[in-house]
Amino acid sequence: MKKGLFFGFLLLVLIAIACATNPVTGKKTLALVPNSEIFASSFSQYGEFLKTNKVITGTADAKRVETVGMKIRAAAEKLLKSRGTQGELEGYAWEYKLVDNKEVNAWCMPGGKIVFYSGILPICKDEAGMATVMGHEVAHALANHGQQRMSAGLAQQLGAGVAQAAVGGKSAETQALVMQAYGIGTTVGGMLPFSRSHETEADEIGLTLMAIAGYNPETSVAFWERMSAKSGGAAPAELLSTHPSDATRIANLKKLIPKAKAEAAKFGVTFK
Repeated sequence: MKKGLFFGFLLLVLIAIACATNPVTGKKTLALVPNSEIFASSFSQYGEFLKTNKVITGTADAKRVETVGMKIRAAAEKLLKSRGTQGELEGYAWEYKLVDNKEVNAWCMPGGKIVFYSGILPICKDEAGMATVMGHEVAHALANHGQQRMSAGLAQQLGAGVAQAAVGGKSAETQALVMQAYGIGTTVGGMLPFSRSHETEADEIGLTLMAIAGYNPETSVAFWERMSAKSGGAAPAELLSTHPSDATRIANLKKLIPKAKAEAAKFGVTFK
């Protein structure tokens, strides 16, 4: 068997057998790397990050981050239990830390390790704003987006091997052109849209989580409007970005709010 065909066959086999199920949406997802490995690495990196950054403790803001985090965690547990997938939370080790950093950012590593930078607090403004961010970040972890991104990266590397083997007998110039086209094509046409879809999915799941936790999902729109105003339109074109544009995100959220409220109502949470 030719090398190119072998790599291509191997790639198809791996993609076919390495699947998992999104515990929130029920969709099949790519899982070339098990969460047991990802979580161990995530927890180690999180620990190192906390050692080398100033963690804020004992303040009203720090307590508020933890309070909102626990409410969103409880909402996540309720949501997954209602779908019969609560077992997917095995191995999670939730933590919510506020770090002294002026950057407007927050993140959640696989396994539930969450950081809020102090720079995002003025944009959050209140608990509802924090819940918008917390819900979004926790949604990334629940939906195993880290696992999917890592798996997609591995698939892209394997695909590069297929492309390289396929043109192995061509001139160096042809090989370079083909690999350049492959890199651009798979990034712009594959990896970036893949990442944007994760952001949109996290917005939808996060909206549901904040609603179940008792925060009116309508407040998420105001948060993203403040984020948009803060950026001043300095974001790259959506096609070349890992995230949807602010306008796209806000429009999507407005459409999803009724669904989030309906989901929350199933748990006895209603809004005026």
